[in-house]
Amino acid sequence: MTMTAAATGRVSRFARWRDSDLAYNFRRSPVTVVSAAVLAICLAGAIFAPWVAPHNPFDLATLNLLDALSPPQWMAGARPGYLLGTDDQGRDVLSAIMFGARISLLVGLASVIFAMVLGVSLGLIAGYVGGKLDAFIMRIADVQLSFPAILIALLIDGVARAVLPRETHGGPLALFVLIFAIGISNWVQYARTVRGSTLVEKNKEYIQAARVIGIRPLGIMRHHLLPNVLGPVLVLATINIATAIITEATLSFLGVGVPPTQPSLGTLIRIGNDFLFSGEWWITIFPGAALVIMVLAINLLGDWLRDALNPRLQ
Repeated sequence: MTMTAAATGRVSRFARWRDSDLAYNFRRSPVTVVSAAVLAICLAGAIFAPWVAPHNPFDLATLNLLDALSPPQWMAGARPGYLLGTDDQGRDVLSAIMFGARISLLVGLASVIFAMVLGVSLGLIAGYVGGKLDAFIMRIADVQLSFPAILIALLIDGVARAVLPRETHGGPLALFVLIFAIGISNWVQYARTVRGSTLVEKNKEYIQAARVIGIRPLGIMRHHLLPNVLGPVLVLATINIATAIITEATLSFLGVGVPPTQPSLGTLIRIGNDFLFSGEWWITIFPGAALVIMVLAINLLGDWLRDALNPRLQ
């Protein structure tokens, strides 16, 4: 009886979502549907890369230098089994793109989550408390906005490399430093957005009623203000995932991103750039095209979500 009720509840929730305005707007936008399908394919290829990739491009035991610089299958001189060709080490480009997309998506998602948590927390505190604390947080935000995000990420990455031991530069710690550097350079947008919404919401009747009945400020921010300011934050986070992926690719292209043993799409583009003018264009063009397609799909979904959640456009 309990299982039947749970199944009925799930079906009911799915039916409500299917009949909602958000689902209707999604179905009537062909560009959004195609973008979602493309992003789903990119996510599936990245998440299940160890099982669906034709080769493991980072298993040295399977690499053969005789297969190096093989062109794609439709060109003369191609070797069987390498649809998009190979790089200078004999690694399959298609498999390298799948494995590299995992790192790019991981860094993008993790850095956006970190920036969102930090920015939302500081924005709630600044907007609700106000006074000198609000002025202090916003002045820090204003100072940070005067510097490009990529410059801040480069600075943090450089400081981390100078402080941390050299043997940790190529390990997993480098990935966490990269996530922290990108996240700390993007928290300002969330803080300013949440602060503005909090300044509007904190003067409404339901917040005043919560104060009257004795709810603590932290409880008001968590249970009353936060749910009402998350709408713009989620839209901003969706769009910023693409920005974070581009930032990671830029840092990796400059050689200060993830280590070569865990290459992302930016690292693959940097490696292929050395062979671009010698005729082996596929080594950099295909990873670059994969990056553009993935970022474009995320941006289109973010634009749709922004319009769908905007009541003025309904």
